[in-house]
Parts: sequence; structure tokens; C-alpha cells
Amino acid sequence: MKTIKVGGVPEHFNLPWHRCIEQNKFQEKDINVEWIEFPEGTGAMCKALRSKEIDAAVILTEGVIRDIINGNKSKIIQTYIASPLIWGIHVDAASPFKNIQDLENTKAAISRKGSGSHLMAYVNAEHMDWNTEELQFEVINNLEGAIEALKNDTAQYFMWEHFTTKPLVDNKTFRLIADCPTPWPCFVIAANENSINTKPEALKTMLEVLNSETSNFKLQKNIDVELSERYQQKLEDIRKWLDHTRWSQEQISLEDLEKVQQKLLELKLVEKKKSPDHLTHTF
Repeated sequence: MKTIKVGGVPEHFNLPWHRCIEQNKFQEKDINVEWIEFPEGTGAMCKALRSKEIDAAVILTEGVIRDIINGNKSKIIQTYIASPLIWGIHVDAASPFKNIQDLENTKAAISRKGSGSHLMAYVNAEHMDWNTEELQFEVINNLEGAIEALKNDTAQYFMWEHFTTKPLVDNKTFRLIADCPTPWPCFVIAANENSINTKPEALKTMLEVLNSETSNFKLQKNIDVELSERYQQKLEDIRKWLDHTRWSQEQISLEDLEKVQQKLLELKLVEKKKSPDHLTHTF
């Protein structure tokens, strides 16, 4: 039995993985999937893919494309979430900043360089017509670090997935001042080339089992209640999130690859584009 180590964030998007593991759906197909959580997000998973600590990761599209262009020997093997990610832009609840315009020339808290919170700060700045070359960052590692940084004013705003941070808005730790959706499908599954070469059948089977789970995931009885309870989210928030979230069972499109690369190039986050063959692998 082949073991596949998969990295991912501890968020509601990834419940299908946990259900497949807990219900032995991977085991039934003679593969052992080990789930490894990365609260620090995409930057940490890129590092783990590079070091072969994990075989695959459920990872932000723009983050992994940037890292592959910059030398990470991994490839996208499938889109996971086809809908955009809604990034909430948060300040401390006691912050004097009232709207997004107030945040120009302030410092963004980011989990690490190359993370989604880092890259989306550039996307947001461009959208706001700010000078992206003057952006300032404070590395805070994770959500707890962001709470401290905003409270102590070592950073003034923090971008993270809207519904993951909603409980912190509800309890008045953060205040949400705007949303910034990604202009592309938000999560893909990437695998390092070593695993693609040594475990191709296991990876292919893993995707087949997962896709069977995600294809009817939203239709499963009481899935909203299960998500609400497991991730300590209000039921009304989970239902809103489910309404706009679409799981994918397909490889990323050439159009989306081009769109992400063009934006990374415009923002000077990569020096050149790469061919689809360099970025993706289809079994």
C-alpha cells in the first residue's frame, strides 16, 4: 500500500479530504493518505513540497504557480476549488482605520513571504491603485500572530479567508473593512515531481476517490451542520460560503494559468512565464 502525505490548511474547504480518510475511502482503494496540517498556509506548504516532506498539497493557485516558476520542482495535478477565494481585509477592532482607502502606506501582516496573504496584498494594492513597490509587510506566521500584530500595531491590516476569520470579527477581535476576491480558481492540488514519478497510480487513484466525494459534496444530508460544528462557524455563514463555493474535478485551464502568470508578471512577483507543461501534470 502506497502512502501519500498531503498538506493543507485547517479550514472548511478541506472537509472532503477528512471524510475520505475517516470513512476509509482511500484505504479501500489500497492507498494510505496522511493529512498534515499547515496553519501557516501556502508559503509553508511550498517549502514542504520542495523538501519532499509532503507528496502533495491543497494550495493556493497563485502561490504555488509563483513558487514553481521560481524553482519548486512540483506540478499542479488538478484544480480543487473552482470558485474564487474571498479574502477579507481586517483591522484590529479598536483600529482608527474605517475603510480600505485609509490603509494606503500602512503595513500588512502576512503569514510568510510567498504566501497567499503576501501575494493578495499586491493584488489588492493594484486594485486600489496604490504603489505596489511601497508595500510594507510584517511576517506573523499564522492567525494568532496576526491577532497580536494588529493588537500591538506592528501591522495595521491582515488579509485572510473571509469565513475562516468571521468568528474573530463576530467576537470583536477583528473588524472587517472590505473583501478582495481572487480573479481565478483559488485552490489547486500540486504534487512534487518525485512523487509524480514514483507514485503516479496512487496519486491518480487518490484524485479519483476525492473527486467522487467532492462531486456531490454540497448535496450530502446535513453537510452544512457538520461543517458548522467541526469548524465552529455559524450555520448561516457556512450556508453563505457553500452557496458560492464550487469544487472541481478537472485540471486547471490554460486560460487560468495565463491569467495568474500575467498578474504575477505585472506585479513583478515573477520574472517570466512558464509553459503549461512546466506547471502542470495530468495523469
